[in-house]
Amino acid sequence: MGATTAAMITAVVGVLGTLLAPVVTTWVTKRQRAQERREEERKRLLEERRAAYTAMNRASRHFHTMLKDALHRLRDGVYTDEDRVEVEQARREYRDRYAEAQMVVPEAVLDASRELNVVLSRTDAVAKRVDRGIPRAGETPEQALVDLKAAEPALTAMRRLMREDLGVSD
Repeated sequence: MGATTAAMITAVVGVLGTLLAPVVTTWVTKRQRAQERREEERKRLLEERRAAYTAMNRASRHFHTMLKDALHRLRDGVYTDEDRVEVEQARREYRDRYAEAQMVVPEAVLDASRELNVVLSRTDAVAKRVDRGIPRAGETPEQALVDLKAAEPALTAMRRLMREDLGVSD
């Protein structure tokens, strides 16, 4: 290869480099921006899930506490209209947070929440029947309190799954 050929090859490579540099730069920039958008979306979804978990955990625990308090008051004969309203508000809040979470949380967390829901809804129904004076056989505030204890491991299991999903480790 002669000096002329080498000079021509060098010139062609130089021109191609000059022409392709903006294309390569644009391509790299687009890839970086797409990666940044994916990362922002991942962070947004994680934050959305974290907020849903926080609200769902808070509402579940509040409803559990309100049911426990209601059963103690029913047992002691001091259950009031104000208590009924508070329990109903807690139940609605719990139901709403669960409905919101269904759209953003994994199935494993929903399964754990369903297990908890079975205990809480069953206890709520017993409390309402006892309050109305129409309990079924064996339904007493004392027995309902014992049955409500089954919610505690379910609350713990649900919280553990939520924390694992968020990457929180002990």
